[in-house]
Amino acid sequence: MAEPKVSASGDEELQEHRPVGFEDDPSGVVVPEELSILPLRGVVIFPSAIVPLLISRGASLKLVDDCRKGDNILGLFTQKNPDDENPNAQGLFARGCAGRILKMLKYPDGSVRILVQGLKRIEIREYLQAEPYLRARVAHLQDTYTPSKDLDALQAHMVSQFAKFVSMVPYLPDELQGVVMNIKDPGRVTDLITSNLNISVDEKQDLLNSMEVRTRLEKLSTILSREIELVELGNKIQTQVQSELNKNQKEFYLRQQMRAIQKELGEGDTRSNEIEDLRKKIEDAKMPEEARKAADNELERLRLIPPESAEHSMVRTYLECLVNLPWSISTEDNLDILHARQVLDEDHYDLEKIKDRILEYLAVRKLKKDPKGPILCFVGPPGVGKTSLGRSIARAIGRRFVRISLGGVRDEAEIRGHRRTYIGSLPGRIIQSLRTAGSNNPLFMLDEIDKLGTDFRGDPASALLEVLDPEQNFTFADHYLDVPFDLSKVMFITTANYLEPVPPALRDRMEVIELAGYTEEEKLEIGKRHLIPKQIKENGLLDTNIAFEDEAILSLARSYTHEAGVRNLEREAGSVCRKVARGVTEGKTEKVIITAAKVRELLGAEKYFSEVAERTQEPGVATGLAWTPNGGEILFIEATKMAGKKGLTITGHLGDVMKESAQAALSYIRSRTDRLGIAPDFFENCDLHLHVPAGGIPKDGPSAGITMATSLASLLTGRPIHSNLAMTGEITLRGKVMPIGGVKEKVLAARRAGITTIILPKRNEKDLEDIPANVQKEMKFRFVETMDDVLDVALEPAAIPVDAKPASFPQLTVSS
Repeated sequence: MAEPKVSASGDEELQEHRPVGFEDDPSGVVVPEELSILPLRGVVIFPSAIVPLLISRGASLKLVDDCRKGDNILGLFTQKNPDDENPNAQGLFARGCAGRILKMLKYPDGSVRILVQGLKRIEIREYLQAEPYLRARVAHLQDTYTPSKDLDALQAHMVSQFAKFVSMVPYLPDELQGVVMNIKDPGRVTDLITSNLNISVDEKQDLLNSMEVRTRLEKLSTILSREIELVELGNKIQTQVQSELNKNQKEFYLRQQMRAIQKELGEGDTRSNEIEDLRKKIEDAKMPEEARKAADNELERLRLIPPESAEHSMVRTYLECLVNLPWSISTEDNLDILHARQVLDEDHYDLEKIKDRILEYLAVRKLKKDPKGPILCFVGPPGVGKTSLGRSIARAIGRRFVRISLGGVRDEAEIRGHRRTYIGSLPGRIIQSLRTAGSNNPLFMLDEIDKLGTDFRGDPASALLEVLDPEQNFTFADHYLDVPFDLSKVMFITTANYLEPVPPALRDRMEVIELAGYTEEEKLEIGKRHLIPKQIKENGLLDTNIAFEDEAILSLARSYTHEAGVRNLEREAGSVCRKVARGVTEGKTEKVIITAAKVRELLGAEKYFSEVAERTQEPGVATGLAWTPNGGEILFIEATKMAGKKGLTITGHLGDVMKESAQAALSYIRSRTDRLGIAPDFFENCDLHLHVPAGGIPKDGPSAGITMATSLASLLTGRPIHSNLAMTGEITLRGKVMPIGGVKEKVLAARRAGITTIILPKRNEKDLEDIPANVQKEMKFRFVETMDDVLDVALEPAAIPVDAKPASFPQLTVSS
């Protein structure tokens, strides 16, 4: 059977947003017990309601025609399934509304629009026919309620709710409020309000089925409360959307004006392009989440800050720093052990201990991917190749090399950077160097770490604690960046001349590798392989212009330099090359062969020569060995006595520890007068003077103790000390000889000075492992445990009479 649809305009759609009309109470209309049934889809008709319906299918059209020929009364029942095109008796709800046709209008397409008025609630008792349309016997239903104040209050509340609802929705006319207020019958009020609500068919059918008016009022009141809440929420959302839309429109309008102004000024879209360029760089940088969030926030700030503001340039500089850092850029390590060994051997002669350590690191990297970078510390005198060794390591493993000189750095901000609240603030040297390197795993050379200073601006050494700790540096926080940067992939190498000034906490984070200095043989090989070819090239010469003999290089090392490293050797070789280069420019074309004699001819008299033999010919002069940041040195200690009364003078710019060693040495000599053959009362009528030449150079440390004691013993016994003999060791009051440090540096210094025999403490015997084998063969080492052993080895048997006048022992003043 055809489906009628509610419409006020002839459309096939139900126009539920339009108000349903009401007329006077139609209760006087007689409704027969048998009615033709018109199925409705998507609409429920209530008593007294006037609703337009569009009829378009054959069965329904015939039903309307038959009704128009009769009394115009029909039954209006809603379909259970609105998609059912031909509903039967079971497809309709049992309760509906009797209605009468008020008007009918036919359309050219054959469809009919009718205006129906609901009369009263009815219920189907029995269907009488199914074709050509449904007919049924119906029963009339009556509302039931008992008038009371509660019911009046409930009705008044519902009317108030409906009035509020009408004022909130645009599709209901304000006149409805007056109509509802003038109706006294609570049942009719509910029917009118329900007819004008845009609620579901099921809810309307439920209200149509309810014959108890109080129940209907309560249900409708609940529905009205819900609808009012939905409308309020919708209005709120609409207001927010409109506000946002207005804001966006305003921004769009302002931006369009700004573009027009910029265009007039000839600036174009430079700033927009700048923002977009930075946004793309941020995406390409592949930052960690925390850094990306900070970058996005700063980019938004940059967009809002006017270009003429000083803060604009600060934010832009910060963003450029962020995007230029190598957050995700790494170089691939070359883990070929043979290649690394070849590179290290090409660049440096010897240094086997360090080369082995680097090869061990590469081996671990090959077996275990991405281990934490080691922190190596190269300690040694100047010129031994600490910095150049770091550069060779970077070349061997294929990493980029970054060198930072820490000498004289006193500001903590040099390491951690300045906070962005300061004008002209910058990142620290670590972050700046990473940006320059362009990778997050370079080789960092922190040069001269022992030269760090401290003042009111902070302690840079403490700032390095985080940098050089593999357990912490993966979240290194630079004050300028204010976001963590991962330094765990960086390989750090530090250098120092000596470790004493380095704080213990910082020293504990590093693996110390010592470079003691070079022997003459090693200097010869380094000169031949590296220094001489470099100087020939740098001075514009060719191999056809100049050649060095081995004796010439040895002569440069022995007679014109006095160092543990090879820096001065290279400098003197460069001086020779420059003199030859001058001759070439003057027209001399023959090849110059540099011999030892030619060196003296070009450089003049020898600068250094051994004076040990001359110094130790007289009693009271002993040769000691000292350690300095520049390597080992020989140290002459002279003693003399003069008429006086128990006075001890100590000179030579000595520190407190060395002065205490001198006092201990004298006390030991006085306690051993019987064994040494010295008069017990020798100190009653004389003064002693102990002097260490080169008084302009500060000297300190306990390792000259046995040298001082030997010098005093030689003076008082009149027995000279063996020439070409040197010693080092700490003395106790009981004559015990204690171990010292820097053995390798001291031995190499003794060899450079022409000394052949060295006295060392017994407990330092293990340190000979670090001494080159050829040096051990050339030199004699005497290990002692007591001062008596030292004197037995050091003093010659021939003696000068003990009671000789003090004038026989003049004070020597020879520079060291």
